[in-house]
Amino acid sequence: MVDEPRSVEPARAVVDTRPVGRPLDDRRLAVLRAIVQDYVGTEEPVGSKALVERHSLGVSPATVRNDMAALEEEGFIQQPHTSAGRIPTDKGYRLFVDRLAEVKPMTSPERRAIRHFLEGAVDLDDVVARTVRLLAQLTRQVAVVQYPSLTRSTVRHIELVQLTPAKVMLVLITNTGRVEQRIVDCPGAVGDTVLADLRAKLNARAGGRPLPEVPVALEDLPAAFEPAERPTVSTVLATLFETLAEQNEERIMLAGTANLTRFGHDFPLTIQPVLEALEEQVVLLRLLGETADAAMTVRIGHENAYEGLNSTSVVSVGYGSGDQSVAKLGVIGPTRMDYPGTMGAVRAVARYVGQILAES
Repeated sequence: MVDEPRSVEPARAVVDTRPVGRPLDDRRLAVLRAIVQDYVGTEEPVGSKALVERHSLGVSPATVRNDMAALEEEGFIQQPHTSAGRIPTDKGYRLFVDRLAEVKPMTSPERRAIRHFLEGAVDLDDVVARTVRLLAQLTRQVAVVQYPSLTRSTVRHIELVQLTPAKVMLVLITNTGRVEQRIVDCPGAVGDTVLADLRAKLNARAGGRPLPEVPVALEDLPAAFEPAERPTVSTVLATLFETLAEQNEERIMLAGTANLTRFGHDFPLTIQPVLEALEEQVVLLRLLGETADAAMTVRIGHENAYEGLNSTSVVSVGYGSGDQSVAKLGVIGPTRMDYPGTMGAVRAVARYVGQILAES
């Protein structure tokens, strides 16, 4: 059984805490919180009468109307069309996330379900596939999971398997569970003794090293062999180095795009720009942010640099083996999002994925 895993991110919830004008008093902050909660829950603009009826604000409807007017003047809420109610703006959601939202913890049954689902994975591809499906189901948003970055991974083992006298299969296994296989056509027959010696030397020099350091650690390896054996060693090394270079481009997996159809009215014009953005891997990687930053990040509306995603919010966090973040995962949805619940789900899944990688 997997114990409750440690988080790989700092306690802070977001990294973008922008100034939002003059400070609001506690009562107006409470009114803003109530507006966000009601709008997310009902999908309807929120009026002062409804706020007084649904929340224990301790003031009259007239006072709430005054507070709403002040919030609107500051740009935290706005009046859509001719409705009497108000809805949060990007700025209002930003303040809600930064100062008002508490990450909603997962229940014990939810944690057990996450643990059981992810523990059934048989390899890294299965871990990523299960993770992205699970996130999409938990949040009912679009889920994105980045494969562990090879630039932040280390060598766990290098295996050489003889297929024919002059053909060898090279297998690179990283500490994050990535497995890369390549067929090496050697210049001549390779003896068992040479193959065993090469395998041992490769692992002695490269084992435990970050992948970017491997070429330097192995560049003079041919000199450790007899002249007749060096062409074979050089050919194997060339294939290994090519494998490292080829895999520098990061990979991601996406799930839950169909969930966006439930939120058609949340997108002011059309959902098409959002769908087009989701097809661009570079865009998604930028949305997730730098792998080295393990902290939970919430980007709201126009904080997303890509114009097609200005009507969405992105919640992402780093995951990894031990305390090191090796990749990011997150969800994309409309700005009218259950931020506490989404942040809780993203954080919980990242913790379990990190522990599974550490134990694999």
